[in-house]
Amino acid sequence: MRRNITYKPRDWSSHPPMIHPDYKSTRTRGPTKPLIPIPQTLTDLTVPVYGHEAIGELDNDLTRNAAKNGEPIGERIVVAGRVLDEDGRPVRNTLIEIWQANAAGRYIHRRDQHHAPLDPNFHGAGRCLTDDDGWYRFVTIRPGPYPWQNHHNAWRPSHIHFSLFGPSFVTRLITQMYFPGDPLLAYDPIFQSVPGHARDRLISKFDLDLTVPEWATGYRFDIVLRGPKETPMEAGK
Repeated sequence: MRRNITYKPRDWSSHPPMIHPDYKSTRTRGPTKPLIPIPQTLTDLTVPVYGHEAIGELDNDLTRNAAKNGEPIGERIVVAGRVLDEDGRPVRNTLIEIWQANAAGRYIHRRDQHHAPLDPNFHGAGRCLTDDDGWYRFVTIRPGPYPWQNHHNAWRPSHIHFSLFGPSFVTRLITQMYFPGDPLLAYDPIFQSVPGHARDRLISKFDLDLTVPEWATGYRFDIVLRGPKETPMEAGK
């Protein structure tokens, strides 16, 4: 029988504010009145079940799950890590979904009119379940930066969106993974809205052990759900 676990309070100081003036859209969609706490019920705490058959064999390989006439263009990478609780314990059976732009910085979305080419062999979305040790792994293409009209000459750094949902989650959690050494991080209001002490938790680390010789480079990105080292999540998620 699994022992009862008492979780520590959420460390909100690690997360970005719901309204960050330099991140223009938060001025209109951020709440202007005090939030109303909603008590948890038994339904909120019930563990969702994801059968392994619901995850396709290629769902975690974005270089193959949409390929039609060959491989996608760009730098092939492996992104892997662990989902952990506040005490470093693995969180198994967490559903992780990712979505991203292609190597040219273009999303397959009707609202994305960036003057960059679409890739017919890459749709930029995947998913997987964490294993018993909390590990996940994706094969994908390193996304390119793109303009986003938040302010004059605004460019988003290369990033991958992560969505997490699983056992004892009240709601899904959403965050972004960035790449080390990206010069655009210093100019990005979304990244800069995260408190300074927590920004490095959103930057992946190059990991030679994850690289596949002559095939793909590797990046490690661990996600901590709670506690003083928790990964910053998007406001309101």
